[in-house]
Formats: sequence, C-alpha cells, structure tokens
Amino acid sequence: MCFRLSPVPGLGLVLLGLLLGSFQSYALEVTLTNSENATCLYAKWHMNFTISYETTNKTQKTVPIPDTDNATYDGSSCGDDKNGAKIVSHFGPALTWTVNFTKKAPNYLIDSILFSYDLSNSTLFPDAKEKGIITVDEAVALEVPLNNTFRCKSLTTDRRDSVVQTYWDVSVQAFVQNGTVSKKEYLCKNDRPATTVAPIIHTTEPSPTTTPTPKGKPEVGNYTVSHGNDTCLLATMGLQLNITQEKVSSVFNINPKTTSFTGSCQPQTAQLRLNNSKNENRFYLKEVNVSMYLDNGSVFSVANNNLSFWDAPLGSSYMCNKEQVVAVSGTFRINTFNLRVQPFNVTGGKYSTAEECAADSDLNFLIPVAVGVALGFLLIVVFISYMIGRRKSRTGYQSV
Repeated sequence: MCFRLSPVPGLGLVLLGLLLGSFQSYALEVTLTNSENATCLYAKWHMNFTISYETTNKTQKTVPIPDTDNATYDGSSCGDDKNGAKIVSHFGPALTWTVNFTKKAPNYLIDSILFSYDLSNSTLFPDAKEKGIITVDEAVALEVPLNNTFRCKSLTTDRRDSVVQTYWDVSVQAFVQNGTVSKKEYLCKNDRPATTVAPIIHTTEPSPTTTPTPKGKPEVGNYTVSHGNDTCLLATMGLQLNITQEKVSSVFNINPKTTSFTGSCQPQTAQLRLNNSKNENRFYLKEVNVSMYLDNGSVFSVANNNLSFWDAPLGSSYMCNKEQVVAVSGTFRINTFNLRVQPFNVTGGKYSTAEECAADSDLNFLIPVAVGVALGFLLIVVFISYMIGRRKSRTGYQSV
C-alpha cells in the first residue's frame, strides 16, 4: 500500500510505500553508445506494470509484466540536435515500453512514455475478449538541464486505461556530453526538500551507541480507499519511522492530521498497493518503499520486497494493538501502534472479524489464566476455612 504523506515537521517531504500481497518489481539499466562507442544515453529505472483485461466470459483479469532481465532494446537511439533520443524496451513479443527524449538547449525533455501490449498473445493474455495491440501514451513534458542526470527516488504511480505503471529510484540522462554520465542531479519535485518546513535543530549529537530519543506513540490515523460508492480497503494505524545512519538513530512520528493519501482499487489490486497473498487465501505485507529528506538535507531511500508481516485470511482483518516493529532493513524500521488493516472483501465499509497478532493473543491468553489462578487460590482459601471451621465444631461437641 502507498501512503503519500504531506510535510511533517522536521521531515521534509515523505513518500512512504507499503505493498501487500505477491508483488514483483524490476529494474532496467540501459547504456546506449554512439558510433564512436561513447555513452550517449543512460537510464536506470525501477518499475512495475500491471495490465487488466476482459476475458471471453466477461470477467476481469490482471497480469503483471514478465521479468525484465531478458528485455531487448532494438529501436533505441541516441538522438542529436535534430532527432530525438529514445529507449525502446521489449519484454518478450507482446510488450513494449518506450521513453522519448527531445533536445531543446539549454535543456532536454523527457517527452512521453508509451506502453504497448498485444492482447492477441494468448500466453500472456489467455482468453482475452479483445485482440490486437493497445498503446497507452503518457505525456511527461519534463525539462531537465543539459549535462544533468534526472533523479527521482520517490514512488510515482500512473493509471491509464487498464494499465498501472509504478516507478521509483529513477536515474536517467539523455544527450550525454563527452561520453560521461553527469554527477550533477536534477531532482524530481517529490525528491526536493520542502521549503516551508522548519529544519530540526539538534542541540546534542547522539553517541554511536545511543538509541533514539523516545517520541511517544504516534497518533492513530484512519485510512479508507473507495471504489465508486463502495469501500474496498480500510486501515487504522499509528506509524513511526525509525532510521539509523552511521550509528545515529532518528525517530519520526507520522501525524495523520497533516497526512494525505491516495488509493484506488481494481479487481485484484488496490493502492495502498495490495495484491493476492501467498496461497490466494491470505494477505500479508509484502513490500515497503520509502524515500524521504532528512534534516541534514540528505535523502534516505530504502526498499524491501521480501517482507512477510500482517498475515491474515482473506475476508478478515489483521489487528495488533501492541507496538509492532516492521524491520525493512538494517537501518530502517516502522513502528506501528493500534494497527488494523483489511484489504479485499470489505463489506458495508466495516472491518471483518480480526486475526490478532501474537502479542495481543498472548495478552488475551494470560487474562483467563490469571482469572483461573485467582479462582483456584480462592477455592483453596475457602476449603482451608471450611476445614478449620469443621475442626472447631467437633472440638466443641466433645467438650459437652
């Protein structure tokens, strides 16, 4: 799932992405050379695409793109002052992804991104009702100074027709000068520091062995995603970000009052990015992507697509009132408080019966045990009192 967070005091612009389900992500890395064997275009692009289509029996089906490790780049070109440059990526015979660039001194433009898929390919699109090639054209028109590398670590999602395109950790330079990719970076809007947010001023520098100063529990926020008039996803949680860099830790609480978020649902996916679970009968937290500016002006980015948290059956919700730690990497973890989340099968806009986390279950188990122990102790006391009273009664009878 993806939360787009507005500036939080001391954080700058934060983009936090959490993904539930079986979700695959890929990275393209392309270096084009000219006739003199000098680098003329470079791109490194993390991405994920899903395509929805209607089958012959009028059901909706959603498929991801195949692994991009075997992508080919026939048709890509360096371009020049008169002709545009482009990256043309072929993911097998049925899928083509193209990025077009134009040189317009003193800038170059990322003009557009085109994605084409062939529904006639029965291997990738079995039982597709429609046949033929469909092209989705996304106009970008982004200007970047020449001799600058465009960089965007933040998560960007674009929905066009039946295609969902998600990008992050992008580095690209067209019309490379002198065969050397520039170290100058032109940041996308979401990677730039927020100018209206006051920076954090640290009065003391934490020692290498110190833990972050406790911030207290974050405020719990409620997040609802709708599809038409129906609620398709519910999430209730307090979020706390825990970052360790060079043995110095920082903790940030996410304020739901200043937090905005987006979401959408399709038959098998939802954003907060949700997908079917490991065995199609359960859901779980699969992936986390984070990109954020720290108070020292540096950018912190981390991604992990091999997580397994918040596991619960489809049609139920997952709940954990106790503090829970989602370890994304060795330097980043998310602390959740009063968490409740339910992807898929939301009925009447309400949570279904909850699957409790182990910490809550242990507490619920201890309560009846404690009550049982107390009742047992009370029975022992009553029994001893009864025996003492009975003994006194017998002593009194013999004395008469």
